[in-house]
Amino acid sequence: MKNKYFNDAIIGGNEITATYTKNGELLRLLYNTPDFKQFLDFLHVGVKINDSNIIYLHEDQNNRYNQYYISDTNVLCTDIENTYFNLEIKQIDFVDIKNNVLVKRYKLKNNNVIDLDVKFLIHSKLLSNSNNMVGSKIENNVLLQYSHNNTLCMFSKEKICSHQLNDTDANIESGIIHDKDYIGMSSDSSISYNIGIIKPGETKEICIYMYVTDNEKISADDMWKNIENIRKQDIAHKQLEVEKYWKKYLKEHINIELKEENNEYNIKFNKIYKRSILLFPLLTNKETGGILAAIEVDESLTQCGRYGYCWPRDAVFITRAFDKVKMQKETEKFYKIFCKNTQSKNGMWEQRFYTDGRLAPCWGYQIDETAGVVYGVNEHYKLTNDKKFLKDNLKMCEKAIKFLCIYMDNILDLHDDSDIVKNEIEKTYHTEDRNKLPLSYDLWEMNEGVHLYSLASIYAAFNSILEMYDVIKPEYEEKNRLKLESINKLSAKINFYKKEIEKYIDLHLYNEKTKTLKRNTKDENVDISVLGAVVPFKLYGSKEKRIINTVEKINMTLRTYTGGYLRFEGDHYRGGKSPWSIATLWMAMYYKEIGEKKKAKECIDFIVNSANEYGFIGEQIDNNSLKPNWVIGLAWAHAMFILLV
Repeated sequence: MKNKYFNDAIIGGNEITATYTKNGELLRLLYNTPDFKQFLDFLHVGVKINDSNIIYLHEDQNNRYNQYYISDTNVLCTDIENTYFNLEIKQIDFVDIKNNVLVKRYKLKNNNVIDLDVKFLIHSKLLSNSNNMVGSKIENNVLLQYSHNNTLCMFSKEKICSHQLNDTDANIESGIIHDKDYIGMSSDSSISYNIGIIKPGETKEICIYMYVTDNEKISADDMWKNIENIRKQDIAHKQLEVEKYWKKYLKEHINIELKEENNEYNIKFNKIYKRSILLFPLLTNKETGGILAAIEVDESLTQCGRYGYCWPRDAVFITRAFDKVKMQKETEKFYKIFCKNTQSKNGMWEQRFYTDGRLAPCWGYQIDETAGVVYGVNEHYKLTNDKKFLKDNLKMCEKAIKFLCIYMDNILDLHDDSDIVKNEIEKTYHTEDRNKLPLSYDLWEMNEGVHLYSLASIYAAFNSILEMYDVIKPEYEEKNRLKLESINKLSAKINFYKKEIEKYIDLHLYNEKTKTLKRNTKDENVDISVLGAVVPFKLYGSKEKRIINTVEKINMTLRTYTGGYLRFEGDHYRGGKSPWSIATLWMAMYYKEIGEKKKAKECIDFIVNSANEYGFIGEQIDNNSLKPNWVIGLAWAHAMFILLV
C-alpha cells in the first residue's frame, strides 16, 4: 500500500466514510465505523478513447481539475477535462444515507469536433493478508471482492463488457483487459464498461455503485436483493435526497449568525464553520459515541503513531464544540456509553481507543485523559442543567477522581508515617513502589514526567466534582446520610489536593527568576500547553503576572513570522518548524479570555487563511504556502474553532 498522507476531501453517511485527493482519486473506504476497517489499497478509474491507452482520471498530463462540494453538503464533485481529446468528465461522489453504498456518478461530455469511442475502466485492489485473504468473482454483472469478513460489490446498471481477475497490472495500461476466469484468488481485479460513441456536444452517463456488506450479518440472498434494489434507484433522485439530508442537517446545527459573504475572508470563515459541522458526524461512532481524532493518514506508521483512534482528552474538547452546535445527544452518548465502557476498573482511561470502545495500541498513559473526562461531564451539565445526566455519570466520575487522588499521592510522595506495621513490611519486602503509578506522558505524548498541563487538568477535575456535589448533595441530606458522609470525606481530600497542587507548581513548575511557568519538572522549554492552566482549566486567572510573563515568552519563542504558533520549543515532530492550528487557536482563546479582540482575531485569521479550499483545518501549516501540510480535517482543531466563534 502506498503512503496516502493527505485526505483532501472527506464524505460519508450511514456506515461508510470515504476520502479523496484533489484530483478525485478515492483513497480510503472505511466500513462500518470511521476507523475500522479500511478496504482499499487503491481504486483507479480511467477511460480508453478511440485507440488510446488508458487515461487515468486522477492523473494524466493532459487533465485539468476543479473540485468542490455541492454547497452545504457532503456531496463531492470533481470536474476533469482531458484537453487532448476535449472530453469533459464530471465525477460526483456521495454516500447513501440509508444504505452502505458509495455512489460514483460520471457524466461524460464530448467537446470535440469528432466522435469519441469511450471505454470506462476500473482497477480495484483491496488490502489483503494471510489471515483475511481477498478473492474475486464476477457474478450477475457484479465484481465481488470478498474476504472472510466482508464483501465489496462493485456494479452498475450497465453490463460489464470485460473483466480481468488476475494479473491486471500486466496489461491495464493498454486499456484492454480480458480474463477467462469468473473466480480468482487475486485481491487485484478490473472491470470495464462500453460507453460507446459520444458524438460532438453529446453527454453520456454511467454510475458505479460500491456496496459493502458484513458477511456475518447479511446473507448472500439478502445481498443480491439489495444489489437489485440499488440498481433500480433513480440516481438523480437519490443524489437530491442526500443533498437535502445534509442541507437540513447543517441548518439544524448552525448556532451563530454567519458572516455576510461580501469578501473572500467571510466566505472562507463561513465555509470552515459549516464544514466543521458536516465533518463531526463523519468522525463519530453512532452506536457508542466514540469520536475519531481524524481519518487515518499513515497506516504504515512511517511518520507518526497513527490518528485513526479516539483519545478521551481530544473528545472532551470536541464534545464541548458539539454542545455549541446543538449536538448534545452525541455528547451524552460519548460520556454515557463510550466513557463508561472504556473506563478501567481502577478508574482511569487509557491513552486511546477504537471508536467502538475497544482498546487501541498505546505506548503509555496520560493522566489528563482521565481528568479531562470528569471536567467534560461537568461542562456538559453546566450548559444543559440536566441533573439526570449528572447523576447517571457521577459514579464514573467518582472512580476517576479516586484514581487522580492516587496519582497525586504518587506525585506528592504521601504516606502514613503512623502506620508502623505497614512501613516495616514495606521496608523489609521492598514493596514501597507497589502502588506507584508509571510516569504520565504529557499532552503531546513525547515526554514522561510531571507536567503543568496535567496538573491543571487534575485541578479542573477536582473543581468539577466539587461543583457536581454542590448540585446533588441536597438530595442526600435527608435520604442517604452515608452517601453524604462519603461525599464530604472525598470533598475534604480534594480540597487538600487542590492546595497541594498550587504549592507543587510554585515549588517545581515556576521559575522565580523569570516569573514564568514551566511546562514540566525536567526542562525550561517554552510550551503552548501551559495555557491550559488558564483556558480551559482556570487554575490561574488570565491576567495574573506569571501568566502575562509566560505569554510574553511564548510570543517571543513560538510565534512564527506568519502569525501561527509552534507547539513547543525544540519540537522535532515532522521537522518541528510548522505552526500548529491547535496551538494558534489556543492563543486565540487566551486573548479572547483577556479581552484582546484584535490579537484573538489575528490568530483566527491565520486559521481561516490556512484552511484548505473546502474549509478543512490542517493539524500543521506550511509557513511558505500557508496550506495544510499534515492531517487535514483534525477534529480537535475544528472543535476549537467552533468554541471560539
